[in-house]
Amino acid sequence: MLQTIKITNLVKSTGFKVLTGFLSSNRTFCAAKDSDPPAEAKQEENPVEPIIKTEKTGTVTLIGINRPDVRNCINTEAATELSAAIEAFENDPESPIAVLYGVGGNFSAGYDLKELSDDPENVTNILMRSEGAMGPTRRMIKKPMIAAVNGYCVAGGLELALLCDLRVMENDAIMGFFNRRFGVPLVDGGTVRLAPMIGLSRALDLVLTGRQITSKEALEIGLANRVVATGTSLGQALNLAQSIAKFPQACVNHDRTSLFNTVFNANNKDEALDFELMSSGPEVLEEAKEGALKFSKDKIGRHGTFADIKLKDIPEWEAKEIEIEKSKK
Repeated sequence: MLQTIKITNLVKSTGFKVLTGFLSSNRTFCAAKDSDPPAEAKQEENPVEPIIKTEKTGTVTLIGINRPDVRNCINTEAATELSAAIEAFENDPESPIAVLYGVGGNFSAGYDLKELSDDPENVTNILMRSEGAMGPTRRMIKKPMIAAVNGYCVAGGLELALLCDLRVMENDAIMGFFNRRFGVPLVDGGTVRLAPMIGLSRALDLVLTGRQITSKEALEIGLANRVVATGTSLGQALNLAQSIAKFPQACVNHDRTSLFNTVFNANNKDEALDFELMSSGPEVLEEAKEGALKFSKDKIGRHGTFADIKLKDIPEWEAKEIEIEKSKK
C-alpha cells in the first residue's frame, strides 16, 4: 500500500501517466512522460492504402484491386488507376507478364452500383468511358495477364477476368453475370470475349440467366484454366506467370497476337495465315535462331523438358573449362 502511494505521488509530481496493468509483483506501472507518439508517427503507422496496388516479383508485375470493404467493386477512381497501372506494366520492358488479383478475399464484384445510384445523371458518362467502365477493357492488352480469381468474380468483375489471357480460380470462388438482376448491361467486353472462349450456346446461357458458376463448371467449359485450393490463387497464378516469363518473349507475343487476330480480326483462313507469317519480324526470327542453337549445341530443352531452358551466367574461367571438356569429347 505504501509503495502504491509513493508511485501515485511520483506520478502527480512528474506528470507520468499510469497505464492499465500491473507488474509481476502486483505494483502499478507508469509510462515515461510525454510518451504519446507524435502525430506524424501515428500517420506513418496507418498509411493511406492505394486503391490499386502494384509491385513486382522478379519480372512478374502484380496488380491488386484494393477495395475489400466493397468486395473490390470498381468506381471511376479505381477504373482510372487500374488503367494507369496496366499501361505502366505494358510499357515496362523488364516485365513480360502480369497477374491481376483482388485484395481481401474477392476478385471483384463488378461496378460500384452505389456510385451509379448516387449520381444517376452521370451513368451514361461512366458506362461510355473510352477505355471501359471497369478499366482498360475496350482494347487488347499488349502483353499477357493472368487473373487470380478468388471469392466473388461477378458482373463487371467477370469481364475483368475475361480481359486476362488465363484465369486461375480457387475451388470455392464464384463467377456469374449477377448484374442481370439490376438491368446493368455488359459494356466491358463480356459479350465480345465470352463466346469465342466457351462457345455461343454456353455464353448465351450465362449471359441471359446471370446464374452462378462454380469452379468445377468453369473449368469444364473453359472459363477457368486452372482450379486451385482456396487461398492459393495468387501464388499459383504467380507460378504460372513465371513459367511463361522464362520463354523468349518476342515469340510468345507474336503467337498470342496471331491468335487474337484470328479470332477477332481476320475475315477468313487465308487472311489469318498471312498475318501469322508476315508478322514474324526480325526479333522473332532472331529468337528462333538462338533457340535452335540452344537445342542443338547446348542440349537445352531436349526430350520435351521445359525446366531449366535458360542459359545461366557462368564465370569466364568456368566457360573455358566447359569448352575444354567439350573439345576432349
